Amino acid sequence: MTHIVGKWKYIFLFAALLLVIAGCGGSGTSKNEAKKEESAGSYTVKHAMGTTKIKGTPKRVVILTNEGTEALLAMGLKPVGAVKSWTGNPWYDHIKDKMKGVKVVGTEDQVNLEAIAALHPDLIIGNKMRQEKIYDKLNAIAPTVFAETLRGDWKENFKLYAKAIHREKKGEEVLKAFDERVQQIHDKLGDQINTKVSLVRFMPGDVRIYHNDTFAGVILKQIGLKRPASQDKDDFAAQHLTKESIPQMDGDVIFYFDYETGDGKATQAEKEWTNDPLWKNLKAVKAGKAYKVDDAIWNTAGGVLAANQMLDDLQHYLLNE
Repeated sequence: MTHIVGKWKYIFLFAALLLVIAGCGGSGTSKNEAKKEESAGSYTVKHAMGTTKIKGTPKRVVILTNEGTEALLAMGLKPVGAVKSWTGNPWYDHIKDKMKGVKVVGTEDQVNLEAIAALHPDLIIGNKMRQEKIYDKLNAIAPTVFAETLRGDWKENFKLYAKAIHREKKGEEVLKAFDERVQQIHDKLGDQINTKVSLVRFMPGDVRIYHNDTFAGVILKQIGLKRPASQDKDDFAAQHLTKESIPQMDGDVIFYFDYETGDGKATQAEKEWTNDPLWKNLKAVKAGKAYKVDDAIWNTAGGVLAANQMLDDLQHYLLNE
C-alpha cells in the first residue's frame, strides 16, 4: 500500500512539473510574439476604448479633436484630415499656416464618417468624451485610438498621441521644452509667483469663472501662480453666473476671454459685464490689470501650441517681456 501511495506521489509531481514547463513555454512564446510584432513594425496602444494594433508608422492620420491637431503638428506630423476648429475658417489663426491642404472632416461633436473614409487613413485618433458612440464605425475604417477626456491635464492626451503615431521620443522633447519654459517663467516671477490670477469667460448666454481643472487653470498651477480662494478648486468652473457674482471675479490680475462665433453675442455679453459698476470696482480693474486675451489660446484650442502661446501672454503681462 505504501509503495502504491509513493508511486502516485511521483506521478503528481511529474504532472506538476510538466505544467510549470508549459507555463514557461507560453510566457516565452508571448515574448517572442511581441518581439516579432516589434520587428515587423507593428505595435499595440492601450487607450480609452481598449487596445489597438497599429501596423507600421502611421503617415495618413485623421485627428478628431482640436488639441489633438496641435499635438500632431508639434511632433512634425500634418494630418490628412482634421475636425474644424471651434472658431476660425476653418482653422484657428495660430495654426492655419500649418494646416494648408488638410481636409475638414466635420466638427468634434459631428464627425463626417464619409469624409474620413475617403481619405483612406492608416490611423484615426479621437476622444471618448466626444465620439464614443461612433467608435466602432471609425475602427471599421482604420485602427482607431481614443483619449478619455478633454478636460484637465492636456499632457496626458499628448503622451497617448505620441505613442499612437510612434513618435514618443519627439513627444518627450516637445513636453520637455514646454516644462523648461514653465520653470523659467516660475524662476523669473520671483515674489510675483504669489500673484492671484482670476480667469473669466464670456459666452452667449453663459458667463463663467474658471477653476483649476481647465486648460488655463492647469498651466497656471504648473507655473505655481496662485488663484483667488473662490477659484482655487479642483473642478471645472462656476457657470451661468449673474452680475451679482462679479465680485468673485476679482484677483491681483484678471485674464478674460470671450467665445465669439461670429454672431456678436459673446462680444455683447463681455461689453455689458465689463461696463457694469461692479466690474469697474474690482481691484484688478482699477489697477489696470484686467487683460483681455484670446479665447482660442487660453481655452478652446487646448493643445500644446496654444499652451506655449499662453506662456507668451503670461510673460508679456506679468514680466513685461
